[in-house]
Amino acid sequence: MSDTIVPLTTKKDWVSDQEVRWCPGCGDYGVMHAVQTLMPELGVAPENTVFVSGIGCSSRFPYYMNTYGMHSIHGRAPAIATGVAVARPDLDVWVITGDGDSLSIGGNHLIHALRRNVNLTILLFNNRIYGLTKGQYSPTSETGKVTKSTPFGSIDHPFNPLSVALGAEASFVARTHDLDRKHMIEVFRAAHAHRGASFVEIFQNCNVFNDGAFDDVTSRHARDEMMIDLHHGQPIRFGVDGHKGVSMGSDGQLRIVEVADVGEDALLVHDAQREDPGLAFALARLSHDDHSATPFGVFRDVQRGDYGQMVGAQLAAASEKKGPGDLSALLRSNGTWHVGG
Repeated sequence: MSDTIVPLTTKKDWVSDQEVRWCPGCGDYGVMHAVQTLMPELGVAPENTVFVSGIGCSSRFPYYMNTYGMHSIHGRAPAIATGVAVARPDLDVWVITGDGDSLSIGGNHLIHALRRNVNLTILLFNNRIYGLTKGQYSPTSETGKVTKSTPFGSIDHPFNPLSVALGAEASFVARTHDLDRKHMIEVFRAAHAHRGASFVEIFQNCNVFNDGAFDDVTSRHARDEMMIDLHHGQPIRFGVDGHKGVSMGSDGQLRIVEVADVGEDALLVHDAQREDPGLAFALARLSHDDHSATPFGVFRDVQRGDYGQMVGAQLAAASEKKGPGDLSALLRSNGTWHVGG
């Protein structure tokens, strides 16, 4: 992204003139308003910002941002965004995707963008369903999910998006949800500030085809006891008055405990900057179903070489060593053949 000073903007400067065409009550609205609210605070310009999406309900997002953007190909948004970010490292490049788009047909592109550490901010809207195509099960749908494509219940084991990202050793991994704009803004801000591939999973409600999928965790009556807010350098506590916490047993397993039973010194201190992704992975696996306490916030935030910068350095070194390339000479070199008469 560019270090050039840009004029101040307001939320209005980031909102396009396009009619928003999501179902009334869709969680996508909350995510969109959070992003549009955040953008003026980042010190970037709309003309230097690009939103790239794949296919799905969330992938309409670029139409609603007054920036450059592309509603691209199913699952291929990370690949297209990689080309933009590497060719134009001065631009802010965001990827908008869904659980079906990025973890099914697009899984390969996602993991390679993450392992390469391309300078992208990737927002994955996870509603655990195919909403655009009217309610088929997705790669994150729970086992036993009854849908139009699984009338007897899904027998697939679902992906945990954070586990996938951490398995690819993404340098920034976080989770938020669509019912808390303040939390979304802070997580998106941290993701944007990170140099390299930032991956954010968003629990997003599809009120038409999978309504209430996250209610046992994110609803107002549940969140105090079910949402575990992660803060780097602090003991992991949650619940009303912080009566619960997370500890690591002698077997290396993470467990939810009562603080009064074990004492605060026994609680795990969150370390998002730990180089080894193992701890972040264990936290991502702490919730074992839709009805258990679930961590939110930044799981991992480490520094690693930015792919675009490294490509640029290679090109600069090659140019310095051999001089500028000669396209005409390349096309007329001995590596060409004449076919036919």
